[in-house]
Amino acid sequence: MAEAKPLSAPPGATGVLVLASGDVVWGRGFGAEGHAVGEVCFHTAMTGYQEIMTDPSFAGQIINFTFPHIGNVGANPDDVEADEPHALGMIVREDVTEPSNFRATEHLDTWMAKHARIGLSGIDTRALTRRIRTGGAPNGVIAHSKAGKFDIPALLKQAKEWPGLEGMDLAISVTAETHYGWEGGVWRLGFGYDAAGEQAAQGKPHVVAIDYGSKHNIFRNLAKAGARVTVLPAQATFEQAMAFAPDGFFLSNGPGDPAATADYAVPVIQQMLESGKPVFGICLGHQLLALAVGAKTSKMFQGHRGANHPVKRLSDGAVEITSMNHGFSVLSETLPANARETHVSLFDGSNAGFELTDRPAFAVQYHPEASPGPQDSLYLFERFVGMLA
Repeated sequence: MAEAKPLSAPPGATGVLVLASGDVVWGRGFGAEGHAVGEVCFHTAMTGYQEIMTDPSFAGQIINFTFPHIGNVGANPDDVEADEPHALGMIVREDVTEPSNFRATEHLDTWMAKHARIGLSGIDTRALTRRIRTGGAPNGVIAHSKAGKFDIPALLKQAKEWPGLEGMDLAISVTAETHYGWEGGVWRLGFGYDAAGEQAAQGKPHVVAIDYGSKHNIFRNLAKAGARVTVLPAQATFEQAMAFAPDGFFLSNGPGDPAATADYAVPVIQQMLESGKPVFGICLGHQLLALAVGAKTSKMFQGHRGANHPVKRLSDGAVEITSMNHGFSVLSETLPANARETHVSLFDGSNAGFELTDRPAFAVQYHPEASPGPQDSLYLFERFVGMLA
């Protein structure tokens, strides 16, 4: 068989998305040149693309944005949720324009290139979203070449051979390398981030947060709610956590299959529960807490990703508009007798929260820190910190 040669793109095309199914979608590349393989998912948020790209929960994924005008407010150093982007790339409808926002410090194209992330514009993102909704989130390769030269057979081979997120532990690749004390509060227009140094935190209830791929705004909101926060890596032991004399434990969001991360996380969480100290989990932390009490999780067909997901709070029937980002879910029917379901998604009825009836522990599937997204669920941080007293 003759060796495959690079193929020329159609006129004007400098980017391509190659799906494992064999579908090839041509577009205009921006950001870094090169290629990246991962799961292609869609996100329905109208704002916050920089926060989304830097959310560690998106490790291993290529994001198809349903909102057409991405990049129009540029990029700045304040709107990041981690030290670097973790999403592999972005797919957008319209070409990225010059930034039109007083807070912008650089063009999104420049920011993407600086962080070695690939962008693809000129795509019918609605059609791609419909494909994901009907066929599930596919594996694919996103590629950018200014010369328009692509080895499509090689890219297709790479897409087909990528194993997918099921069974993959990605938390270990995005967690903190060592423990550290969190400093800093939430951002305010005209003021920047509130200062919250170690001295100011003394005397406040102490939270040990396990970092499975956390967003900075989670820790900012814990601090705003009145806690002192120490962050530990994902593989920290229970003894290491207890060495900091915590009043409670926080289990963060993160990427990958919770069943894979559970191998090292669940035994530690079970010891946390046995300690009797309050435990609060979100997203991956929610799934890991569920696994720790005997429930099961499964890969979702298309996942939940957006800043506009309605969730019903079962205690009073109130509806919270939430920010979600997850491709795995807790199976409600597998929750044990001492776990009470507290929230459900109004999109598909899947579990969005539960609490234990015999321990001070609760968790939600969504991201209550609202970065990006609404602020309907910020009360959860206050509830947790209140339990620490």
